[in-house]
Amino acid sequence: MPRTSWSDDNCPIARAADVLGDPWSLLVLREVFMGNNRFDGIKKELRVADNVLSERLRRLIDAAVLTAEPYSAGTRPRKEYRLTAAGTDALPVLHALTVWAQRHTQSPSGKSLRIICTTCGTDSVSGAWCQTCGAAITVANTAWDHPKSPGNFIELASAGARSQHNN
Repeated sequence: MPRTSWSDDNCPIARAADVLGDPWSLLVLREVFMGNNRFDGIKKELRVADNVLSERLRRLIDAAVLTAEPYSAGTRPRKEYRLTAAGTDALPVLHALTVWAQRHTQSPSGKSLRIICTTCGTDSVSGAWCQTCGAAITVANTAWDHPKSPGNFIELASAGARSQHNN
């Protein structure tokens, strides 16, 4: 059954949901923000079927949220997926979902993703700005402390910096 498209809707929430409203798409973005930008790596981390991942990557590329850059590995041509400016601008959406989930859902392990302001080194509780130093939380000044690798901060600036030349 074809998916409903809201790309021509006057409501910006509907248009955003058309691009970012799929759970797999949000998880793919999370992976790319963390520097996991190859098909096999994303597939392994998300434990997703090839056809599902291929479709989500295609949609994100078609929406200009990601680009695909070829690289050589063996005999088959492969691609690395990079954030565009639109992809980088989705960071507050992921942060808003993180903050909402921390407030309204329970993590089975009791651990959660921490959003760190690298300007001052403190946890952000809003996801949009740092309550300690007042800085806006952006790709340039954010790290994530992911529950799968606690204490190993993932600098988002590196994911964003790689994509800047793609625009």
